[in-house]
Amino acid sequence: MSTPTAAKSPGGSPPTGPAPAAGTDRTGHRFAALLAGPAGRTLGLAIALLVLCLIGALTAGDRFTTFDNMMTVLRLASVIGVISVGMTFVITGGGIDLSVGASVALASVWATTLSTQSMAEDFHWIVMVTTALLVGLGCGLVNGVLIAYGRMAPFIATLAMLAAARGLAEIISDKKTQVVTQTGLVDFFGGEVLGLPVLVIIFALSAAAGWVLLNRTTFGRRTLAVGGNPEAARLAGIDVRRHTALLYVLLGLACGIAAVMIMARTTAGTSTHGNLYELDAIAAVVIGGTLLSGGRGSIVGTVFGVLIFTTLTNVFTLNNLDTSTQAVAKGAIIVAAVLLQQRVAARGGGTP
Repeated sequence: MSTPTAAKSPGGSPPTGPAPAAGTDRTGHRFAALLAGPAGRTLGLAIALLVLCLIGALTAGDRFTTFDNMMTVLRLASVIGVISVGMTFVITGGGIDLSVGASVALASVWATTLSTQSMAEDFHWIVMVTTALLVGLGCGLVNGVLIAYGRMAPFIATLAMLAAARGLAEIISDKKTQVVTQTGLVDFFGGEVLGLPVLVIIFALSAAAGWVLLNRTTFGRRTLAVGGNPEAARLAGIDVRRHTALLYVLLGLACGIAAVMIMARTTAGTSTHGNLYELDAIAAVVIGGTLLSGGRGSIVGTVFGVLIFTTLTNVFTLNNLDTSTQAVAKGAIIVAAVLLQQRVAARGGGTP
């Protein structure tokens, strides 16, 4: 009986050394894919926020770590946070909106005019809230119609709205600050529930609703499809123009909500509200991992992006650093985020 012989390699000599650990190799690939995916991006943002908090604690001490300061950060993040949630949908759908700050200003001014507040005094302060929401929706609808049905470039259409809305706000208010006389509105939106500011609760509810809408509904799947490949989405039966218009209407609604929030926080409506909000919102969305080219979006990432920028501003303020230095730091963070997006996409990690 012949004895078994060792298997030979194609060259005739038996193989030497242990066989490669295929399971270990596959585990490494899975881990790398996880880091390049949504979970990895969220983890990176969480770590960045934690590092900022540590820097704040080390440089500002007790002034940063107090509960009151934490609530201050969250209050500051709430208004721009609601806008950023809406902006996530527009950018995910392949668009952009430069008019959100002006829309907030116009909504706040229109809702605090003498006639609107007189109606609110006769009926209820909900009249002011409704007015702000309708103005925000109107701005979003105009943008959506011009872009989707008028075939205007989003940059041009929303730039025109930025100028027009800000100018109309100045005309209505005569460039003066309009004080909110309805204390009921200020008391409600400026109050607290179970120790949490109402503004923060609104931000949390908006983020939760945005996450469900983007990740668990047909509307969200269509948004991803339209942003990823509009022609393929059209061939799949999606009314791309109508959906694009709805995305801007949704962002307009977010601007209306933000206008109510800023009216309650400042007890005023003015044409200067929302200055540069469009840049802050776009920056937060990009930092959060949403692709500027469309087709991928993350509400959780956007929330982290808002908190990172707000915490950064808070740390700079507590350390008495001027706003110019803050602007430079924000610009550097935006550039780094975009370069990181491009690198991940080039390596094949840009899929949702």
